[in-house]
Amino acid sequence: MLIDCHAHLDSFTNEEVADVMSRALSAGVGAVISAGTTERSSARSIELSQSFPSIFAGVGVHPMNLDSPLDDAALDRLRALASSGEKVLVMSEIGLDFMDGAPDRAMQFDAFRSQIRIALDLRLPVVFHSRQAHEDVLRVLREERAYEVGGVMHYFQADARVAREAADLGFYISLARPLLRLPHLQETASRIDLEHVVLETDAAPQPFKAKRENWTEPRHVQAVAQKLAELQGKTLEEVDETTTANVRRLLRERWDVVERHTGSIS
Repeated sequence: MLIDCHAHLDSFTNEEVADVMSRALSAGVGAVISAGTTERSSARSIELSQSFPSIFAGVGVHPMNLDSPLDDAALDRLRALASSGEKVLVMSEIGLDFMDGAPDRAMQFDAFRSQIRIALDLRLPVVFHSRQAHEDVLRVLREERAYEVGGVMHYFQADARVAREAADLGFYISLARPLLRLPHLQETASRIDLEHVVLETDAAPQPFKAKRENWTEPRHVQAVAQKLAELQGKTLEEVDETTTANVRRLLRERWDVVERHTGSIS
């Protein structure tokens, strides 16, 4: 079975999620981690994980959702969410974003470091966002010793050097649908050791697309896996088995939670 290690299902109704997960299972996707981007979406992801056996949760505040600094009260609430149940598997989605119009950088740095420290205290891997900020993201991860819990460079679209630096720090490279269309990413992915790769979709509602069937969903992990297999000269089964084994290593002792709720994933 394949695993979608990063999606955003919190905005869907339970009825919609049931349909999304049915399509995912039909495509060979046995587990999905729904990431939070705010306190509210983190709480909703936990709620979904309690309602659907194959959904698990991430807790975090996305850098683009920082309307104000994360004060002690906000951090206490995040910590409470992150420790609220066994199906919370990661701190996600946290990081830095330096695109035009992004929130104040000092506030982003403080939020990123504070959330990494929660992850370290709770022994949760970190799934991190990095847009136009790779050097600073990797520096913060190194300075805060995030490699002690490991994690994932989410929705990877950088070059081979960044991939190598992240992998050398002990983080996995997460590939998504951009792999299907970006030549530079295909070139990079063809040279990344499969032992350092996990898969995701970053799925979320996409009402800007004219047809509902074109929305990205966890089921599209299969297409990403197939493209990676093609680029690396491997079979889909090899990509399936290795990326799932990578998630098992990422989650360490929490892998038994995944198996208990989904059945044995191989």
